[in-house]
Parts: sequence; structure tokens; C-alpha cells
Amino acid sequence: MTAAMQELSALDRAIINRLQDGIPVCEAPYAELAAELGTDETTLLQRLQALKAAGYLSRIGPMYNVERMGGAFTLAALRVPEARFDEVAAIVNAFPEVAHNYRRDHAFNMWFVIAVADAADIARVLSRIKAATGLEVYNFPKQEEFYLRLKFDV
Repeated sequence: MTAAMQELSALDRAIINRLQDGIPVCEAPYAELAAELGTDETTLLQRLQALKAAGYLSRIGPMYNVERMGGAFTLAALRVPEARFDEVAAIVNAFPEVAHNYRRDHAFNMWFVIAVADAADIARVLSRIKAATGLEVYNFPKQEEFYLRLKFDV
């Protein structure tokens, strides 16, 4: 646990843990979620904004199956010199096609998912990221899909 993680309140931890199970599908999802967590909607929304501003949350949104909607996605990786990691992360994250980006302790130390409306756009986005970063972008398209329930309690 990092020092920053110790700054989370019990409510913040409960919010993050609960969000990993999804958001209620109803007319007032945040009100229902707040009631589950024993708080009110205003407090929940304020905590979500604070958690996002502090960098604990990057995005709250639906997970779509891009392929079922006619689109495509791929997993890509970069070998980023450590001195350029933050710079390159900002460049990659600025692409609207990048769904998420994370660091790994590996020669390929930056991994990200690209989601596009048309499969032909994947090569175009990879090429643009290569041009913007000056780094070779490695494409790892899906060969088989597995569904895992991954959750990290905080």
C-alpha cells in the first residue's frame, strides 16, 4: 500500500470497491449507489470528483463490446525509455482511441488498448502513435477471448 492509498477514507474505499461491480442500471444510478454505500447522492458525486482529481479514478463509463457493435480493438505495447515514460504516456493517452494505458515491469513497459469504429483504423492509429512518440508500436491483436472477473479491493 502506498502513502497515497492510505489517504483514502473508508467511504472512498467503499466507493472504489463498489464501482468495480458496475453501476446500477436504473433511472438514478448514483442515488441508488449512494444509498447502497450509506451516503447521499451529492456526497457520492463530490467524492467521485475528488477521487478523479486525485488520480485514483481515471474514468467511469460503460464497457462496450466494440466488436459486437461493428468496431474493433487491439492491445498494443511500447518499449518506452524510463526518462520519457510520463511524456509518452501523455501522448498516448491524448488519442481518443486509447481506452486505457498501464505500466508493466517488462521490456514492453507501456500497454494500452485501442478501440476503433472500423478495423482498418487500427493500423492508422498505431501509425499515428508511432509518429507522435517516435517509438515502435507493437500490435497484439486478440486471438481468443476469455472472461475473467478481476477486482482489486482497496
